[in-house]
Parts: sequence; structure tokens; C-alpha cells
Amino acid sequence: MIYEGQICRSPMERSAFMLPVMVGCSYNRCKFCNLFRHLKYRELPMEQIENELKRVKELNGNPRKIFLGDGNAFGLKAEHILNILERIHAYFPECRCINMDATVTSILKKSEEELQMLHANGVQHLYLGIESGLNDVLEFMTKGNNLTQAEEAIRRLQEHGMIYDAHIMTGVAGKGRGVENAEALADFLNRTHPGNVVNFSMFLHKEVPLYQDILAGSFTPANELENLIEERRLLELLGDSEKGKSCKMNYEGFHDYIQFRVRGILPDDRAKMLAKLDQKILEYGEHTEEYSYVQGECPCLERCEGQKEVWSILDPID
Repeated sequence: MIYEGQICRSPMERSAFMLPVMVGCSYNRCKFCNLFRHLKYRELPMEQIENELKRVKELNGNPRKIFLGDGNAFGLKAEHILNILERIHAYFPECRCINMDATVTSILKKSEEELQMLHANGVQHLYLGIESGLNDVLEFMTKGNNLTQAEEAIRRLQEHGMIYDAHIMTGVAGKGRGVENAEALADFLNRTHPGNVVNFSMFLHKEVPLYQDILAGSFTPANELENLIEERRLLELLGDSEKGKSCKMNYEGFHDYIQFRVRGILPDDRAKMLAKLDQKILEYGEHTEEYSYVQGECPCLERCEGQKEVWSILDPID
């Protein structure tokens, strides 16, 4: 596969065939993100997409699940996505699950008929960068939407049978606001019922706009211990609906900078996950404050203080 840039997708898609349909991200303005800043956004020609499908077919590939890359593939025009889906089904008629990243705006721009047709043609999971449960944080990070808009987008895609999966970030609200953000996020996620929640502890990257806010004093980062405490509060609350009934969701939390991860099904695995976090918080409390300052391009991030590579391989987790 010819792929420009670094491959980035949810861990739930680790077994999917990744089909590039674009280069970069059509939005690419989130203050904290460095994944696509070195790339010039463009849509890939249909001929190139079909050649990749043909290549996999000739190698006797028969993927049951396909992930469309790169950032925000759902932002493509519905007609173009449907053309891609038609070709996928022509080469792989047994494929019934086609997933991709989306933004709130890209969902809201689609008509009801378009959403219905996209689902009918195989679109199942849309991964949304929810990031924070606080509107002022979303505005500061230039996410391009507020929580009301996010909830409306989620309602629309769920009405048409699609599953929404949430990407969130510990540390995104800054120093002293971790617990506040966790409680607001839990409230939002418990209302909107994502199938999967992926929590990436935020990297403080020296090549993104957020770093200038740190230098100017308009954003004070949380350290890794505070991020762990934020995640613990989130897991205390996540998986309980507003009516007191549990709503199951898969959860994967990543603190790559300090090489720590926690995952399970909420609320079933809550006690086990909290115990693992408690142990790490107890161990980590003995260390000096640590912040996730990194440099380089994902997935080749290095620690700024010593150019030591940051752990980033998706190994199995106990």
C-alpha cells in the first residue's frame, strides 16, 4: 500500500483493511494536533483507490471490515463516498462494515437521505473527536463545534443506524480542570451512548499552535499524574445512564508517554480498571512531576528532554 503520512486510526480498527481515500485532514485546525500539519490536504483520485482495491483482490485478500483513511473521510461529498463504497462492494461483496473518522460538521452537512444511503451501503462506525465535555475548552482548542452541535450530529447518525465512537483526551482542559472535564465528559458520553471510547492522554507537542499558548501563559498543561486522576474520575462515572441504568461501552485509555494503558467494558470491568489506575497513581505519586513534551512526527515521537522514543506500539494489554 502506498500511504502518504503516518497511519493513524482507532485501536478498534487494528484488524481492518485500511483504504486511503484522501491525504491529510480537511479541517486540520485543532490546536493540539500534529498528525497532518506536514501534509497538504487532497482527495485521492478514484483510479488510485480502485487500483488499491484491485491489488488486494489479486493477492487473494477478502476483508470483511474496511477503514477509510485519512483524517475525516466522512467529510468527502456523499456522492463521492457512495462511489467508493460501490467499488468496495464490487471487489469485496462480503464486506459489510466500512468505518471512518468524521467531524461533527461533516455529519451535520449531510442530508437525511445521504445519511440513510451511506448506512445502507455499509457505513457502520464513525469515529468522532469529542475531546472534552467543556464548551470553553472546545472553543479554545478550535474544534469547530460545541457540545450541542455534537449531540445533534450523534442523534442524526444514530437515527440512521450508524454507531458513533468517541475519541477523548485527558489533559485537554489544562491544569486544575481534569476532574471537572471528566465529570462533564462522563455526562455527555452517558447521554449519547458511544459504542467505543478511546482516550488518548494529550501530548504537548512543540510544533503545534497550543505550544505557543503554553509559552504565552494562556494554557497551563496538566502533568501526567493529574491526567491519571482525571481518567480515574471518568471511569467512576462512565457507563451509567441518566436514569440510573447501565449503558455498556468499550473503553481504551492510553498514556503512551508514561507507558500505561487501561481498557475494558464499562460498567462490567469498572472495579478492575479503577484498581489498575489506583496502583499506577500510587506508584506515580512517588516521582517528580512529569509532562508529556514531545517532538517529531507520530508515530515516531521522541521525548524533548532526551530524544528517547515514546512507547507507541499497540501491544496486548493485561
